[in-house]
Amino acid sequence: MKLQVKTVGDKETQEGPQGCTSLNLDSCDHTQGYTQALSKPKMEPAPASGHGALPATPPETAWDRSIVAPSRLAAWWPRTSWLRGTRAGGVPDNSTCPANKHHHHQNPAETSPDEPGGAKAEPAALQGLQTTRPGLSTFYFLLVIFVLSTVFHSLRRLALVPAPWASSALVVLAPRNLPQEGMFTINVKGRLGNQMGEYATLFALARMNGRPAFIPAAMHSALAPIFRISLPVLHGDTDRRIPWQNYHLNDWMEERYRHIPGRYVRLTGYPCSWTFYHHLRPEILQEFTLHDHVREEAQAFLRGLRVNGSQPSTFVGVHVRRGDYVHVMPNVWKGVVADRGYLKQALDRFRARYPSPVFVVTSDDMAWCRKSISISQGDVAFAGNGLRGSPARDLALLTQCNHTIITVGTFGVWAAYLTGGDTVYLANFTQPNSPFHRVFKPQAAYLPNWVGIAADLGQAQRSNL
Repeated sequence: MKLQVKTVGDKETQEGPQGCTSLNLDSCDHTQGYTQALSKPKMEPAPASGHGALPATPPETAWDRSIVAPSRLAAWWPRTSWLRGTRAGGVPDNSTCPANKHHHHQNPAETSPDEPGGAKAEPAALQGLQTTRPGLSTFYFLLVIFVLSTVFHSLRRLALVPAPWASSALVVLAPRNLPQEGMFTINVKGRLGNQMGEYATLFALARMNGRPAFIPAAMHSALAPIFRISLPVLHGDTDRRIPWQNYHLNDWMEERYRHIPGRYVRLTGYPCSWTFYHHLRPEILQEFTLHDHVREEAQAFLRGLRVNGSQPSTFVGVHVRRGDYVHVMPNVWKGVVADRGYLKQALDRFRARYPSPVFVVTSDDMAWCRKSISISQGDVAFAGNGLRGSPARDLALLTQCNHTIITVGTFGVWAAYLTGGDTVYLANFTQPNSPFHRVFKPQAAYLPNWVGIAADLGQAQRSNL
């Protein structure tokens, strides 16, 4: 059967059986099978039209050409989007439709290479495809640009966002435009106990002097993973632009600190005395509230402790500071650290006052503690299986107890201050002529209701340290 050419408007169309034209091929019943086949990954042989035998090899279609999907990368693209070729005038090119290819008269240039005298030529749709489909190099280039852009913008955002465990409160950076009323910050010195004292002192003195307080980034990094602190962070760029006036503090409150001169003040020294901030105790305790996961880990350890097979009713935290103090105290400050005698007296005091207490020992020298603290009564537990733990974990354990025994150092002082309850501390641990008295006042370091047990100053000549 031959196809007849009809004119529709200004365009010529080919008419097949029962008047079906190539312009509305999808609406013809005879081509319904072909249009459904276009959505399949692999074309099936075109059904016989009743005009001659079915060819041994199905007619080649655009789906069978390797240039349509030349690689695995292109194979997963939707095939219906590959064929971009169109005829002049915006009419879709039907040369790729199996029905049209099977029925319409082929030009010599469109003859298959397998046919005699045929010249190898690509259909118009595939020629358009080759010129419009992006190559792999273009795809990889765009992928690299996307990845680099994503990384760049992510790093910029992360630079301003604290770690998820850092603080439950919003971290606010110091504004680029300096506050007209000025601001207070503080110099970061020492380890965890020192920085807690510096934070609390800054919190109190800035409030007292009517100035906003900002903490250095290093202090935020040390405290925020443990506590729910709220003071905003001083951005490094802002810190370098401010004409700071350094103001030195002693380790006790003085009247002149209520009227610190200057607009942009950086406090210096090692302030840790309760005399700076005790009038704000509820707020200080709120600032040093443990994060939930830190507190829960400490409480889980305490719940597992037993005294002679029974769950204890009273928990007493014990902090033994040794480390560099073993050499610094006798050689620099003319003093001593806690010995076996002091620890035994302190433990016995709580044994006499509370039924079935358990003593949770933390230290930077757990080996010495295991040798020096008797476990004969079955009421002593060494934190961390007797190994030195992290300062954050040790502090969390101590603050979750009911009472505290401390030796020397700001770490123990803060553990006792946050815990509340009864506190026993090492008293008179330096000689009367010690230079330590110029920078340390016991009455400003220990609360009045804490109980001191005098140190044995004669131990410096003995070897039981």
